[in-house]
Amino acid sequence: MTLPAPGSPVAVVGAGTMGAGIALVAAQSGHPVRILDVREGAAQAAVDQLRAKLASLAERGKVDADGARSASDRLCAAASVADLRDVALVVEAVAEDLEVKRALFRDLEAVVGDDALLATNTSSLSVTAVAAALQRPERVVGLHFFNPADRMRLVEVVRGDATSEAVVDAAIELARSWGKTPVVCTSTPGFIVNRVARPYYGEAQRMVEEGVADPATIDAVLREAGGFPLGPFELTDLVGQDVNLAVSKSVWASTFHDPRYAPTVFQQRLVDAGRYGRKTGRGVFAYGPDGKPADAEPATEPPRPAPAQAVLHHVDDDDGFCVMRPFLHRIEAGGVTIERLLLDVEDLEDDDEVGIELPGGAVLREVNGSSPLDDWAAGEGGVVHLDWAHDPATCTRVVLSPSPQCPQEAVEAAVALCQAAGVAVSVVGPTPAGVVARTVSMLVNEAVELLLRREASAEDVDVAMILGTSYPSGPLQWGDRLAEAGVDVAWFVSELNDQFPIGRYRPSPGFQLASVRGVRLRDL
Repeated sequence: MTLPAPGSPVAVVGAGTMGAGIALVAAQSGHPVRILDVREGAAQAAVDQLRAKLASLAERGKVDADGARSASDRLCAAASVADLRDVALVVEAVAEDLEVKRALFRDLEAVVGDDALLATNTSSLSVTAVAAALQRPERVVGLHFFNPADRMRLVEVVRGDATSEAVVDAAIELARSWGKTPVVCTSTPGFIVNRVARPYYGEAQRMVEEGVADPATIDAVLREAGGFPLGPFELTDLVGQDVNLAVSKSVWASTFHDPRYAPTVFQQRLVDAGRYGRKTGRGVFAYGPDGKPADAEPATEPPRPAPAQAVLHHVDDDDGFCVMRPFLHRIEAGGVTIERLLLDVEDLEDDDEVGIELPGGAVLREVNGSSPLDDWAAGEGGVVHLDWAHDPATCTRVVLSPSPQCPQEAVEAAVALCQAAGVAVSVVGPTPAGVVARTVSMLVNEAVELLLRREASAEDVDVAMILGTSYPSGPLQWGDRLAEAGVDVAWFVSELNDQFPIGRYRPSPGFQLASVRGVRLRDL
């Protein structure tokens, strides 16, 4: 099996949004493209829409005018599967129904040449299962494009159990020749992106269910502190709550209802109420005529005067801060003098004194993963946890989580101290690991598990999450950076597992394996 030659005909079956986008990519890459759809007139309508889009792009100077005309001329509608007999590649983009796809591929196998590549754009079904009923399942591969296909660079090349290496290699080269960045994975539930990203939505929804914070605040924290381009609630409103829930249920079912992937009651209630998101005018948020949410204001503390100085108690190198140590420099740059006092280890009964001194005997220190009953009960005055930021030197918001017994004056003092760094401050309810740290720890855990199972390479996992979801760092790279800062991500996940022993928060054995081998997560 070889790469379809430049200029060889390509077919796309399914004239919906994704199919049309793939057809556009193929046409712009020099292939005559035949679009087929079972709905009467749908294929020609897609051709007309794509030609109009190309003309508009050329008019706005986004693409070369001659190139746009040539690509338009390469697009045509096919009347039946029989019209595809001489194509070098078929990309299937029909409904996510296994039997529908299997029937289509049986029809295609009976018509196309022996050297034709057969690809499915499925986002949730097993490529192995799609190909299983064919006489030659070795030539079926997953080519999972991301929406919009003409603009998103990532393509997941999915290897079914029977897919030959020659077909995988041809699919990789094809994606590159179309200007895409391919990543390779096995036919595992959710592939890379939809698998690793599940905690981003699930943890946010669970934190709302637990009363930690409201959706707007969690979105703001993960954007402005976590560095994610969109918060999980605005993102699922954009994608569609029904669509996102369907993917979650698919991954959950495909893993035999592993609690790690269990959907939430929160999202099911939205879907039951028809609150799908922007497309229905209401999801987590309500949307006005301008498409902007009218009720997405995060909880932000009012400005407070900064203190002149603060006292930081430390024991040797332990000052209560790892990831957020650069943030202390911003506080100092804001005019606060931080005096560092060394504690006598012999007189120290516990580490409850380590951190920045607050009124009432409380301390401010970085979130450490411990549950409220463990860490926050240690000191009589309580503790205020400072959550992680992806880049403490540039973040525009931080989040504080005080223990239940922490006096209000201590919370206000912690807020004022952080505001001295010129950032917005949100105060949320108690939760193990904080908002950002909890989310990131679970993303890293899922990525490590994928790597441990040899479902994808470390490089491909990180590239997929950066290009497919615009995460600020790949999760494995993020985990290694946290380890370099002295953070044990496995500990954070373990503490979540202790607090919520439901099976969802099982630490991947990959953490221990990396530790025993003395290697980075990316080198597992």
